[in-house]
Amino acid sequence: MCGIAGIATSNRELLREDQIQQMEATLLHRGPDDGESWISESGVIGLAHRRLSILDLSPSGHQPMHTVDGRYTIVFNGEIYNFIKLRDELETQGTHFQSSSDTEVLLELYAAHGPAMLSKLAGMFAFAIWDRDERSLFLARDPLGIKPLYLAIRKDSIAFASEVRALIAGMLETPRLNGDALGRYFLLGSVQEPDSLIDGISVLPAGNCLLWKDGSFTVTQYWRLSYSEAVNDSLAAQKVTRDALNDSIRRHFVSDVPVGIFLSGGIDSTAILALAKANGFDDLHTFCISFDESEFNEGDIARRTADHFGATHTDWRLTSQMAKPLIESYLASVDSPSNDGFNTFCVSKLAHDHGFKVVLSGLGGDELFGGYPSFQRVPQLLKWHTYTRPYGQWLLNLAAKLLPAKFASKLERLKRYAASDGSPLNAYWTMRAFFAADEAQILVNELTGESATGSLNKWLSTWNEMDPSDENLVGYLETTRYMRNQLLRDSDVLSMAHGLELRVPFVDSVLYDRVNSIAASVRYRSGKQLLLDAVPEIPSWVANQPKKGFRFPFEKWMLEKFGDSFESTQNLTTVHLDSWYRKWIVFSLIRFSEQHGLGLKNTNHGLVH
Repeated sequence: MCGIAGIATSNRELLREDQIQQMEATLLHRGPDDGESWISESGVIGLAHRRLSILDLSPSGHQPMHTVDGRYTIVFNGEIYNFIKLRDELETQGTHFQSSSDTEVLLELYAAHGPAMLSKLAGMFAFAIWDRDERSLFLARDPLGIKPLYLAIRKDSIAFASEVRALIAGMLETPRLNGDALGRYFLLGSVQEPDSLIDGISVLPAGNCLLWKDGSFTVTQYWRLSYSEAVNDSLAAQKVTRDALNDSIRRHFVSDVPVGIFLSGGIDSTAILALAKANGFDDLHTFCISFDESEFNEGDIARRTADHFGATHTDWRLTSQMAKPLIESYLASVDSPSNDGFNTFCVSKLAHDHGFKVVLSGLGGDELFGGYPSFQRVPQLLKWHTYTRPYGQWLLNLAAKLLPAKFASKLERLKRYAASDGSPLNAYWTMRAFFAADEAQILVNELTGESATGSLNKWLSTWNEMDPSDENLVGYLETTRYMRNQLLRDSDVLSMAHGLELRVPFVDSVLYDRVNSIAASVRYRSGKQLLLDAVPEIPSWVANQPKKGFRFPFEKWMLEKFGDSFESTQNLTTVHLDSWYRKWIVFSLIRFSEQHGLGLKNTNHGLVH
């Protein structure tokens, strides 16, 4: 796992060595083991790499890496789990290797097959390959979007990086906020792919590759989520799931350094531990955060589970006094504002402080097996819309008069849903949104003095590429929106803030292709029953407890740390910030703006500092 950056240009006068060096320095936290900035002899391509050594710990794994003949040069962030098989195939075709790294396998695979090599990969990745002879740059991102790859494309150049802050460091112009992207951020509490909040910076969509040459480029989607109803028998589905999970676990333990596991009291992380044990991985180490506050604490369950499977368990009893100093470090580490992520930041620090470079997480189990409330609530909203359509607005207006003010924003979103076509898509965003579309547009205008020029309502109505009647729609949207745009993005940047590689066995394209052959009626059974059936080793004290999620007493700690300034966010807008999350979304945006010197201008209150 590493950090990568680079600039390619058709005019060598546009490329400066200090830009590449600054981009590399900005990514130091992602790769503390090694690094280099490199500019080609032609002066039209500069690449930077920071290395966290996981596979082939020797200097032969150094990047940027070149082919022996010098034609191809690569910088790579991620892991290719099937690289040994691919290496063997290339060797039978006459390829000779100088290292035992997966990076060199990627490089030689591209030399042999070009962009078609992407169909052969199993792993998480973002990489760039420069072809000296063709003077072209090839960029690719893994199918489900585990690893980020941000882009800044200009008339005569293209820049890329693992983090937004690295691109800002390499830009010659002053960064500006993107009003349309900001509106979508307010709407859903996270930056929505392919957006970044910086004008002129976007992210290469998951499952896509880009080929740039002489100022022109093409983007190609090489993988997409697909579903079928091929397996509709429960016992057959159980076997398909178990076999696919076993294969994924074995892939994700490929490493030349020890691999740890994040363990909460929930089903998903327990399943990872149980499967690791069942597949013969014995020297297991688990990490957990626990609290004095009983409503958040899962430490006792996690320890009991670790003991049950014979794992060496490390628990950090995180108190308010310990947490508050960490909040500033967390805010400084955030690369894009989000309504979550402090939990990942803290447990990653714990694993790093105990000498680990690689951990497995249960992230993705809810999306794959229907664990979120949305899988029940969206169908409920559809029924509600059908049965109450003639008098739904009247009921909501009455509720607004009778219920406390804290329900105002939820009722407002329900009013808009009642007035909509009642589609599953509208039902989903009604449940997931933090602000209504017009509220988001007001926030953009009041905080920046600009408007969100694109219609948020239109964007929401064309939010997916699937038929909205598809019964897999909720799973599709939770995977491609909530998981990709928030959970994976936060997990990448906040684990890498501690130089820690976070692997997600549930977020695996090979696994998805196999499990997505199971009928939705079987796969999304209540309580993630298919996962429980497929992993019967999960203890009863985990399987039978109510779902809580991996939660922190973050609201309490934030108020203790930033009480007055946090509450004063309401003074910046006429939009009613009637919940903790709505205030946090605005507060997080303010801190992001301060970090990058963007400046938020409120028309009534002046510049926010």
